[in-house]
Amino acid sequence: MPFTDPRSAYIHVPFCRRRCGYCDFAIVAGRDDLIGPYLRAIATELSWLGEARPVETLYFGGGTPSHLDPADLAALCDVVLRWHPLASGHEWTIEANPEYLGADRLRVLAERGATRLSLGAQSLEAGKLRALDRQHLPQDVYAAVELAREAGMQVSLDLIFGAPGETLADWRRDLARAVDLAPDHVSTYGLTWERGTKFTRRRDRGELTPVDEELERQMYALAIDRLADAGFEHYEVSNFARPGFRSRHNETYWTGGEYYAAGPGAARYVAGVRETNHRSTTTYLKRVLAGESPVAEREELDAAGRARERLVFGLRRLDGVERRWFRGVTGFSLEEIAGEPLRRFVAMGLLADDGDRVRLTREGLFVSDALWPELL
Repeated sequence: MPFTDPRSAYIHVPFCRRRCGYCDFAIVAGRDDLIGPYLRAIATELSWLGEARPVETLYFGGGTPSHLDPADLAALCDVVLRWHPLASGHEWTIEANPEYLGADRLRVLAERGATRLSLGAQSLEAGKLRALDRQHLPQDVYAAVELAREAGMQVSLDLIFGAPGETLADWRRDLARAVDLAPDHVSTYGLTWERGTKFTRRRDRGELTPVDEELERQMYALAIDRLADAGFEHYEVSNFARPGFRSRHNETYWTGGEYYAAGPGAARYVAGVRETNHRSTTTYLKRVLAGESPVAEREELDAAGRARERLVFGLRRLDGVERRWFRGVTGFSLEEIAGEPLRRFVAMGLLADDGDRVRLTREGLFVSDALWPELL
């Protein structure tokens, strides 16, 4: 299929005050001395685009973009907008932690056109925040939401379930408080125990105990039902939105669209090629400021490989994958790409197939991560 210029861009901002116990993201903690070199490197990497590339969705992720002070945040926004000017009707999302947010930072963002704040609340329970090794308090979340509303921005809340010691009643209370905040969007994630993190080392020493699988399943089911009752659309495995407030940027990923990216650890997909920059911020800075490519991994998929990716990403969406659309964008039928596993998962009750569209069933939602390897 022919390629067109991407209409989305991701900028990775790696800075945090400290690293949370469960985090394995591409970040640096307590290294604000690198912010100046980072801003120069981002300007350099973006200049390699050669000309301005307008986008309809822009996403600043991290790390903690809101960790930058207002002047540095303004400088980052200005250089990014020079190379990725915003199209009419754009969506521009900024990730933020509640304790780093203030009216001055939000003013910088709102004046430049940011539309959406993705707030790393993780919980609205003080004890659970301590269990998750977070530094903010519930009142910081409430204050951040109020500031975002005053700035005219949409609000998305990230929540984690399955924290050590958490009960189903705890999670029910957490969800109720989140719903009472009336966000536009909610993302819920089960706590993951990634290799090399402080939490995983503590688990291996017997200091932390993960919740059991059945309780985690019950927590996910509760989130689905409680958020649906509150008027949210469950539109992707982990994501819920009020009507009209889905994350357009993330839907670019889930529909197999292409996107630019810059920054340490940033992953882009342009002209059928996937590239990922080096995860180490210091290595990224050294390479870019020396005029060298920061790319650490590169993969060019053939047409069938791209089709399989579109299938897996598309099945993460509750709308599923429509046969006619799939053939139109990939040149393949679903049966040509993954006929046998699709039939097997339908027989197991994990997928539903009405002849026009294939989608996850409720049972399939609970085990979706186990399905994707067989479809790729």
